[in-house]
Amino acid sequence: QVQLVESGGGPVQTGGSLRLSCVASGRTFSHHAMGWLRQAPGKEREVVAAIDWGGGSTAYTDSVKGRFTISRDNAKNTVYLQMNRLKPEDTAVYYCAVDDMPFRGAHLGTYHTWGQGTQVTVSS
Repeated sequence: QVQLVESGGGPVQTGGSLRLSCVASGRTFSHHAMGWLRQAPGKEREVVAAIDWGGGSTAYTDSVKGRFTISRDNAKNTVYLQMNRLKPEDTAVYYCAVDDMPFRGAHLGTYHTWGQGTQVTVSS
């Protein structure tokens, strides 16, 4: 059983920045790839960023490349999402998620376990 708790969301103006954090417990955090997902109203949940178990490789969906940076601190069981140059279309609930299988690379595929989410609202 794993617990994921996200924080750091909130309102921000277009062009602004936010840093999301996710603290994990209940599983060997450092053995699993992690992802950040988001779900906007009326849209499907999508994976926007991922990082491998060791933190050595990352992956991003095209719409956030060059603006978002995922990182992790295995000593703190924490994964981060630094979001810069935010746009109104980034408005969504953001979830962190843990890969089902250990020791896999960063991937934008399916995740089955995520936290309660944190709302990000970007105003124009």
